Amino acid sequence: MRKKKNRFVSAKPHARLTTGEVIRMLRELKGWTQEDLAKRSGITSTNISLLENGKIEIGKKRSEQLAEAFKIHPAIIMFPEYEAAEILKAA
Repeated sequence: MRKKKNRFVSAKPHARLTTGEVIRMLRELKGWTQEDLAKRSGITSTNISLLENGKIEIGKKRSEQLAEAFKIHPAIIMFPEYEAAEILKAA
């Protein structure tokens, strides 16, 4: 009896999220509008939009404000490529 060799290899995640995508994803998973997040974070809704669309940099202060609003660690927002597992937990 000849044993079949499995020719398939498990897929590994390759998607990389930007900081803006993480902000949008967390906001939408909470069911919040940009205005809701603005009220909770103290960041204007205009700047929330600019952040989500990668038009402005996040910076330490904004990451801390957003982290406080989402009740997560700021690193989850600032370094999504390193914190993917934590993003999933936070959502």
